[in-house]
Amino acid sequence: MIDDAILARADRLLAACRAAGLMLATAESCTGGLVAAALTAIAGSSDVVERGFVTYSNAAKTELLGVPAELIAAEGAVSEAVARAMAEGALAHSAADIAVSVTGIAGPGGGSATKPVGLVWFGLARRGAPTRTRQEVFPGDRGAVRRAAVVQALALLAPT
Repeated sequence: MIDDAILARADRLLAACRAAGLMLATAESCTGGLVAAALTAIAGSSDVVERGFVTYSNAAKTELLGVPAELIAAEGAVSEAVARAMAEGALAHSAADIAVSVTGIAGPGGGSATKPVGLVWFGLARRGAPTRTRQEVFPGDRGAVRRAAVVQALALLAPT
């Protein structure tokens, strides 16, 4: 799952954040910690990676990130609002400067007409800036969706 291309992307991201003096945090659901794993596979990443939250369950999203249970009940865990709240919660519960969140339906089951398998929402929160969100629908099986989500999360974290 964490191949050489992902490791190269993670290495470039770490170098860019290091140069900018930025610390990162991740808040992951469907990727199960793969974004943080890709970053921490690189030696010396501890000067950039502040922490990672694996919040696979709705309860974990609420307990660890402060995502309101009412928001999850109203919008669903795979939604723009929850992705935003996860990213903002990761910042609020860390010393990071930038946080990315990932929540989606990797499959093979769990999809619906309005939320198909492959749907992934991302949040990007940065101290002093508005939180951004992004939706993608990735093709393929569970592994392909998770890999694509990791690549997208790393791209979103790149300082601009």
